[in-house]
Amino acid sequence: MAKTGFFDSDPTAIAKAKELKLEMKKLLSNIEEEDGLSVQTIDQLQEALSAFRQATTMRKMEKSSSLEMLETAVSFPDEFRCPLSNELMRDPVVLASGQTYDKLFIQRWLSSGNRTCPKTEQVLPHTALTPNVLIRDMISKWCKTVGLETTNLYESKKAVTRSDREVFNSLLCKVSSSNIQDQRSAAKELRLLTKKGTEFRALFGESSEGITRLVSPLLLNRDEDLEEDVITTLLNISIHDDSNKKLVCENPNVIPLLIDALTRGTVATRSNAAAAIFTLSALDSNKALIGKSGILKPLIDLLEEGNPLAIKDAAAAIFTLCIAHENRSRAVKDGAVRVLGKKISEGLYVDELLALLAMLVTHWKAVEELGELGGVSWLLEITRESECKRNKENAIVILHTICFSDRTKWKEIREEESSHGTITRLAREGTSRAQRKANGILDRLRKAMHLTHTA
Repeated sequence: MAKTGFFDSDPTAIAKAKELKLEMKKLLSNIEEEDGLSVQTIDQLQEALSAFRQATTMRKMEKSSSLEMLETAVSFPDEFRCPLSNELMRDPVVLASGQTYDKLFIQRWLSSGNRTCPKTEQVLPHTALTPNVLIRDMISKWCKTVGLETTNLYESKKAVTRSDREVFNSLLCKVSSSNIQDQRSAAKELRLLTKKGTEFRALFGESSEGITRLVSPLLLNRDEDLEEDVITTLLNISIHDDSNKKLVCENPNVIPLLIDALTRGTVATRSNAAAAIFTLSALDSNKALIGKSGILKPLIDLLEEGNPLAIKDAAAAIFTLCIAHENRSRAVKDGAVRVLGKKISEGLYVDELLALLAMLVTHWKAVEELGELGGVSWLLEITRESECKRNKENAIVILHTICFSDRTKWKEIREEESSHGTITRLAREGTSRAQRKANGILDRLRKAMHLTHTA
């Protein structure tokens, strides 16, 4: 593809603009000296203004590397377009559904509490985002072809101004003061500022001192409104980038305060604390640090209480933490299987909780507990009756693990297959993963029958 031309610098246009400025200054000087404006002077001034406007516009076009200018000039390939913003992607990332989105827009979608893929409407087993390096490289190459500066394309964060810094320091002084009213008002303002834009999140990311001063009032006082605003501000700061996630998580005061908020806070505070843990645990190095802190137990307790406002945040936090294998044994030990089994058997939040259970069942103790809880019966019921392919898949994944770990459950699975043909039907009509697991179970049952007859 040929270059568009108007992204290239033009020294001639710059010189022309300077020349027109001087000409207009002369004309204005003549106007001041003349008693009245002549028609000739007015015409000359209009021509000079028109020429100067055109030259200035061209200079802006030449320097511009905005997406708006690019979209006007050149149409870009559809695979580079974010399904949410309908614009050229700046930072393409892959969602658990396999779809690619611009990071800024999919983060906004997830931060609003959505747990489905916007394009496919598939319930997400987790909300971790993976950089799509291939698409990003393709976009970079295409941008170079059309003359777009990729540095400007990817540097979309707003610069921090001196005014921002002054406001930030003033609010930190208030929130860390001894006056409870100042603490409350400053915490509320910081919550709003870190929600609205990136500038104040970036300021918190400059050093751990800002985080320490933000949380300092909670170390001395227990105030519900103050706690909710501080915890929510921590959530907002953590959303910013991986550097902020690391800084927040490694502050020695943060995790204990999040545990306290989960245990004793209001429903809104507990929900936001769970959301903060979910966000922080997206960073792999944080998963182990958070997991060994004892935070899984209060998250599981929050899940068990079943408040609609908090249960999805709690489940998402547990799921993301348990991507790290060492946290799965902690979750099982803290009673996650019993809580998940009870909720799923009651038909509550089956989509989210079944995905979490499918992850935990890789631990032998989880299989044992599920057998004791009568999990095979309601897992077979989901496999047979659910209209959601993802739920069927997760149910058969769990059943597959049980089948290969506990032969005492073969009889119940065989009876289900004889009465309803559930496993065979899923082996034909399920997702590719579900088909593999269903065929694995059928193969296991056939071998077991063959051994019985042989014996």
